[in-house]
Amino acid sequence: MNSHVSTGAQRGDAKTAWIPIKVEAGPSVSKPEWIRVRVSQSERFREVKRMLREAELNTVCEEASCPNIGECFGKGTATFMVLGSLCTRRCPFCDVAHGRPMPPDPLEPQHLADTVSRLRLKYVVITSVDRDDLRDGGAAHFAACIRAIRQQSPDTRIEVLTPDFRGRATIALDILAADPPDVMNHNIETVPRMYKQARPGADYRHSLQLLRSFKARCPDVPTKSGLMLGLGETDAEVLDVLRDMRLHGIDMVTVGQYLQPRPGNLRVERYVEPAQFEALAGQARALGFSSVACGPFVRSSYHADVQAHAVGVAACEHAGATEEVN
Repeated sequence: MNSHVSTGAQRGDAKTAWIPIKVEAGPSVSKPEWIRVRVSQSERFREVKRMLREAELNTVCEEASCPNIGECFGKGTATFMVLGSLCTRRCPFCDVAHGRPMPPDPLEPQHLADTVSRLRLKYVVITSVDRDDLRDGGAAHFAACIRAIRQQSPDTRIEVLTPDFRGRATIALDILAADPPDVMNHNIETVPRMYKQARPGADYRHSLQLLRSFKARCPDVPTKSGLMLGLGETDAEVLDVLRDMRLHGIDMVTVGQYLQPRPGNLRVERYVEPAQFEALAGQARALGFSSVACGPFVRSSYHADVQAHAVGVAACEHAGATEEVN
């Protein structure tokens, strides 16, 4: 089964028309020159894309239109998106398509492990769409992927970037605690005031508690979360979220600029200057985060291996390893 090719996919206006809060999806504020990126078309970039298609694997790099795809693919790294390419939710900031997903592919964990081995990755990130249709939210599939990679590539370190498992958190966390990753990541995404508009179906306190509950089960596994700026939040609200993260034991944080992926998604209300990101990074470090990555192009899995190394997760550098972004 090719989970990369799906029917009934909705993006943009078709995806956001049915959420309860009207999406302000008009033109974004003008994009500054420094926010533009060049897309790599290197041989390594094409090789990674070819391997992913041969293995019938999805990446969030492609599905979410990540601006770093050229750099990461060019270095031979990717964030793998398991459990298909259709999400059961309609978050209007996100470019991943909404629709009715296919059943989990039982061969996907082995295909993923084979690809990780072929690419000789020493650090991988596994994420997924929301799967509210599954009793465990997809946690058993995450665990199967972790086991398959460790069996084939025992030196590879694994970070998972999970959905919120809302309504299924207890069973999902019990499953993940039995086969824990090296880093547990779940994105808070935005400030609580923006949740009804940006994350319909999610809950700010639940997302914080998810990471605290995992830490209680696996105290030696670092936890991580991320925020995007530019949706209309204030600087004071961002600092309040960072404080809440630390109160819930979150070790690592990423903060980046939201970019409108297409018409129909939430518009950009502001572009945060690089100097403001640098100042925010200093404030986050002062709050006690073990690793901080802040910058316009930072995403939750960008330079994830470098962040993990900063908190003591041993990972050998792969060819073309990157330096920390702050």
